[in-house]
Amino acid sequence: MLLFEHFGKDTELGNPVEVKLEQLSEALYCTPRNAKLILAKLQSEQLIVWLPGRGRGNRSRIAFKVDKEAYLIEFSQSLIEEGNYKRAFDLIGTHATGTLAKPKFLEWLDKQFGYKKGEAGEGQHPQDTLVFPVLKPPLTLDPAELLDSFDSHLIRQIFDRLLRFDVRQGSIVPMLAHAWSSNSCATEWTFHLRKGVRFHNGQELTSRDVKFTLERLQSGTANSWLMRGVESIETMGPRALRVKLSRPNRIFDRFMCSAAASILPYGFAGIEEANYWSLPLGTGAFRLISWSAGQIELAAFDAYFQGRPYLDSVDIVILPDDCALEMEGNAKVHHSMDTMRMYSYAKGEAWQEIEKLCQGCTMLIWNVSREGPQQSEALRRTVKMILHPGEMVAELGGERVLPAFGFRPETSSSHTVEPMRPERIRRALEESGYAGEVLRFACHPKYSEDSLWIMNRLSEWGISAEAADYESWPAADFCISGLVFPEDEVCEIEAYEHRDYIMNFYFDEERKKWITGRIDEAVAAETTEQRRMYLKEIEDLVRDEATVIFLHHRRISTFMHPSVRGVSLNSLGWIDFQNVWLE
Repeated sequence: MLLFEHFGKDTELGNPVEVKLEQLSEALYCTPRNAKLILAKLQSEQLIVWLPGRGRGNRSRIAFKVDKEAYLIEFSQSLIEEGNYKRAFDLIGTHATGTLAKPKFLEWLDKQFGYKKGEAGEGQHPQDTLVFPVLKPPLTLDPAELLDSFDSHLIRQIFDRLLRFDVRQGSIVPMLAHAWSSNSCATEWTFHLRKGVRFHNGQELTSRDVKFTLERLQSGTANSWLMRGVESIETMGPRALRVKLSRPNRIFDRFMCSAAASILPYGFAGIEEANYWSLPLGTGAFRLISWSAGQIELAAFDAYFQGRPYLDSVDIVILPDDCALEMEGNAKVHHSMDTMRMYSYAKGEAWQEIEKLCQGCTMLIWNVSREGPQQSEALRRTVKMILHPGEMVAELGGERVLPAFGFRPETSSSHTVEPMRPERIRRALEESGYAGEVLRFACHPKYSEDSLWIMNRLSEWGISAEAADYESWPAADFCISGLVFPEDEVCEIEAYEHRDYIMNFYFDEERKKWITGRIDEAVAAETTEQRRMYLKEIEDLVRDEATVIFLHHRRISTFMHPSVRGVSLNSLGWIDFQNVWLE
């Protein structure tokens, strides 16, 4: 391909081109001797004809027998079939300029995604594999540092928690612990572990592993909020341990359902911590086989204590940024808001459509921890009125299906959408004292349409807003962000208390102290209704003073081939790999 780009692109295929050996070696970044070896190899593979010049004045000639575009597509496809996604994407990115190789390759690649039943060799069973693309790699597979929903989904495949929250039943069910209890004031919790649970290396799970995990989680990690108030963790033999708290927490068992509390092997199973996270070991339904810049491979864990998965393997392809936009809307497998979209054209193909309303919202959050015009509650309230969520949903459409007036769709669906009141906005803007300062806001690329709409709306009212790179969000005046509550109120508590979440950065110390106090009251409450009341106080505060402006709720959907069974979207908006099987 390098030779073709240098010497063949302006010549008809098969026509010889005069060239010096020195020019060839320069193009190939090698010595003339190595250039001769490469030319001999290419000629033996019927890719070129090399006619070396013999004697003084006779120049060498090269003729290309294969078109670069066709060869590039064929070569990249062979790399994909070998599982070498990164090299295939690198080749396309480097050599596809000036050809149609990239769109043709991506169209072919799209057909490789989905649920595959492999051919069985003699005496073997056919392998069932799920192959699907994502637009970004996981940030971490360390449960203690977990933040993103994609990371959470992968962690739930590789690791298990002490307990599991069953969304359908609305109750906590056993997982690694088969039984648990607390004292009457919920300051002491005891967990009893199952026998025979094994990590992926064959090592049996014991209370020592759980103690190691929880103490590590407690030590200043992003999710140490789960352990706030924990005074001590003690083992009571190999299969029981007790956690003592300094204050009541009647839902501490629910905290132990969090993916962030996934159990690791004691001392990282004797592996150096830095090496352990390249291929972490858990007790989950799938083992991590490989994790590279372009691909993640999972394989079913045969000894899984809750029964082996139906799928044999899962291959996750991480698309390069420059391929992501061209693949948008193509991939036949869609798993979350952060992966591929599948539009209505597929409906005519008799595929299964699975759809649900995302439990969470898209919102605007003000940075009230720094000085600036956003400190004015009157200005924040003015912007809240200008950014009318009903009009935003009506004008932008797409996945935005419900104007948001709170974190959860059920809150918003019962809310009456009031019309805009221009006179009221004008009065509020005057009262705010806004003097034309430029407001800097950070927006993730996936919210680019929302941000453009917001800038235009604010501009109509004389409010200047300037988009900043998303990475600069800690220094911005406000940020557009999405929040997913996959389960119950513990996810809501996480939104306020997670070390790395935006609200923890943007809220000032006085607000955070008040919120923490309400949360302590909530987890000590004896009933769900009382707990919801305390959390509603927090939501009402951030809504009423407009530190958070709710925008919209999104719909998530996926399309599946009719032969695929056991498919449902879990609380994170993903398909649980463990339950999928092929008819």
